[in-house]
Amino acid sequence: MTSRAFLAAALLLAGTAASSAASGDTAAAEIKGLDGAAHGSLTFTETPHGVLVRGELTDLPAGPHGFHVHAVGQCEPPFTSAGGHFNPTDRKHGFMAEEGHHAGDLPNLHATDGNPVTVEAMLHDVSLSQGDAALLDDDGASVVIHAKADDHATDPAGDSGDRIACGVLEKGD
Repeated sequence: MTSRAFLAAALLLAGTAASSAASGDTAAAEIKGLDGAAHGSLTFTETPHGVLVRGELTDLPAGPHGFHVHAVGQCEPPFTSAGGHFNPTDRKHGFMAEEGHHAGDLPNLHATDGNPVTVEAMLHDVSLSQGDAALLDDDGASVVIHAKADDHATDPAGDSGDRIACGVLEKGD
């Protein structure tokens, strides 16, 4: 594996976002650990096919980490304030689940010692601000990084362990 883990995901069961939001609208999340330390940032960009997630994360423990958009825009340690995964269609968790996946499910992150993780993934079933699958609804949304890998099947969170970092999505200018 290279020193940077590149994520490019077209989520399974691709749907289209119920969206009339302008392509190019953005939101951002500053990712912080349990101790408040900065771990990078992510940008969420509205596209004609959903929301593109991009960014760079630093100082994560080496290994794979579950990575999800959560339903509430709060990140109070230990980050349970972020609620469960963003799941407006009430599906089961995981890309491997026959009745899945949550709209907020993302591929695992793969961190190596001392190297940044470059993130690039697509959320097909969401919008930033329009429709029932809007991330920036009344209670907002957050992105959470977990201690262990997501198995992409176990409901409700892929057996991905504790929440180790979190960032609230904030609408861009």
